[in-house]
Amino acid sequence: MRNERIRINEWVRAKELRVIGPDGESIGVITREEALEKAREADLDLIEISPTANPPIAKIADYGKYQYEQNKKQKEMKAKSHSVEIKSVQVKVGTGEHDLALKAKKASEWLKDGHRIRVELFLKGRSKYMDQKFLRERLDRILNLITTDFKIAEEAKRSPKGLSMMIEKK
Repeated sequence: MRNERIRINEWVRAKELRVIGPDGESIGVITREEALEKAREADLDLIEISPTANPPIAKIADYGKYQYEQNKKQKEMKAKSHSVEIKSVQVKVGTGEHDLALKAKKASEWLKDGHRIRVELFLKGRSKYMDQKFLRERLDRILNLITTDFKIAEEAKRSPKGLSMMIEKK
């Protein structure tokens, strides 16, 4: 997609360009025709790098090599970026200790991987109208079992399903 927007050689429209030479030196602001002539002399392409600049910036280089370097940079950026997922742990008021321990163990693993976790206390029926302090204690039960250090990103608040909070790695 991005490669379609890059203009090379005769496709460059600007009358004047700030041109960068093949070795990275600045040639200066020259006309499009002069820039094309210099590119032909060097047996290279005139590549418009920054069309929105005033005047637009163009580089004299081999287009295939330029494209390869751009793709390489994009792959490096993609490898460095780490996507953070929001994982969800759902417990109910009557969830047993063993089940809580298993869910807390899984939550600890996710925190180590750098993910955020939404801890939800699922309420149905009459349990929706229980004392807020009691419900908060039920939510704290699972938080106490999580072994990885964490901080609370969003405090416990009412949600359509019950009570939910967001935690993340310190």
